[in-house]
Amino acid sequence: MTVMGETEVRRSTPVLSIGTACTITGLTARQIRYYEAQGLLTPHRTAGGQRQYSMNDVDVLLAIKDDLSAGYTLTQVKERRAAERNNNLSDEKARVLLRDEMLRTAGFLNDTEYPRN
Repeated sequence: MTVMGETEVRRSTPVLSIGTACTITGLTARQIRYYEAQGLLTPHRTAGGQRQYSMNDVDVLLAIKDDLSAGYTLTQVKERRAAERNNNLSDEKARVLLRDEMLRTAGFLNDTEYPRN
């Protein structure tokens, strides 16, 4: 189980309206909804269906804006975001990889028994 620090909990708490997200990012509501439709972010929805954004969502929007301004196509932005998500190891996965590497180094495992991923 991952324990988040207080800062991360606050950054991931969805409290911002789409209007506030627009003000912070300089994007239009239409652009933000389009990026959502393209699967680049998934804001929280209230019981009434309104979008609520966290500061982490705002960071994603700013990164998308920066990438597009740098000349990346939307397809390239999607690929970059997917690669970032795939590169993030969970704590559990990192522990398993570290344990296996330590066992291999000590000679208790070999690559034929438990190949590296």
